[in-house]
Amino acid sequence: MPDAASPTSVPTGRAPQAQPWRLMGIAVSPMTYRRWLNFRANRRGYWALWIFLPIMLLSMAAEFIANDKPILVWYEGAPYVPVLFTYPETEFGGEFELEADYRDPFVQDLIDEQGWMLWPLIPFSYETVDFELDSPPPTAPDARHWLGTDDQGRDVAARVIYGLRLSILFGFALTVMSSIIGVVAGAVQGYFGGLIDLLAQRFIEIWQGLPFLFILIILSSVIVPGFFTLLFLLLLFSWTTLVGVVRAEFLRARNFDFIRASRALGVSDWGIMLKHVLPNAMVATLTFMPFILTGAITALTSLDFLGFGLPPGSPSLGELLQQGKANIQAPWLGMTGFFVLAALLTLLVFIGEAVRDAFDPRKLWSGSAPPPEESEPVTQAKPKPAPQGAE
Repeated sequence: MPDAASPTSVPTGRAPQAQPWRLMGIAVSPMTYRRWLNFRANRRGYWALWIFLPIMLLSMAAEFIANDKPILVWYEGAPYVPVLFTYPETEFGGEFELEADYRDPFVQDLIDEQGWMLWPLIPFSYETVDFELDSPPPTAPDARHWLGTDDQGRDVAARVIYGLRLSILFGFALTVMSSIIGVVAGAVQGYFGGLIDLLAQRFIEIWQGLPFLFILIILSSVIVPGFFTLLFLLLLFSWTTLVGVVRAEFLRARNFDFIRASRALGVSDWGIMLKHVLPNAMVATLTFMPFILTGAITALTSLDFLGFGLPPGSPSLGELLQQGKANIQAPWLGMTGFFVLAALLTLLVFIGEAVRDAFDPRKLWSGSAPPPEESEPVTQAKPKPAPQGAE
């Protein structure tokens, strides 16, 4: 007989409460769970995400994959990590206080006498020039250089890995910054309207009509473009992408009844914008962001190809394509740059399509969502029959 104090023995008259919706062990709302199901239903985008994530993570650890410094050096019973820290040559019994050149046979012999070295998978960095080539560069792919070398004797595989990281980081940074500015500008225009909206729209029309490439060429003749300089210049002309979408969402939502009720209750304009209107506008914003990312990567690659991008020597996919154009006798340069860029953009486009399906309101509740995992069935109490003669 169950204990009288046990919860199972106390009739509450309520249906058992279902377990929360969980996604990878994290409690989420039913709408988020349905969006994940819609994203996963797009098989092309779902698998593109799982292919892109390892590529991105591997490129972030480029120093541990392609480097002209060992990952680990064990010398005289002590560990050294040259890939992260700088050690002088005297640390390993050398003669100079300068940084040790681990590719120098003299330094290698010193370390091998008292220890050993663990090299990366590709023993070349993106700027390492191989002076032991059998023929003048560019050289064809072989066992030493898997994708060959460029016209300066640098390993193409190493430059592709570092170039992928540079392109992804640049694209993410430009996407996030331009989205933040575009969302703020579109929210102010759409919510307040009137003269603010009118003047801002005219300014955006004039700003979008400026010749971006000519302005960039003029600025490149004055300053040397770097990562952050180029990011700032592209940000000046990319923030307008989301303004129209966010503005339309705020124009539509500002006259809803719950917005008027919030004003009547004394909620500030910025509070209404952040808590009530912005979540509705973020659906369209998140849908566009993967495509903004592809546009940012394409813009950086195009500028590098034209010679107005990153400084010479930077690991860039556009610079690799430019070398392929200048060295027709070395087809591996152009083919490597083309296939890597095409694969990267294809994966991002597929992911963007899946994100669009996940946030599409027409597909959000088009079917009945399956019950959450480990949920108990919720029973509904049957209505009591009306007594006879009650009519």
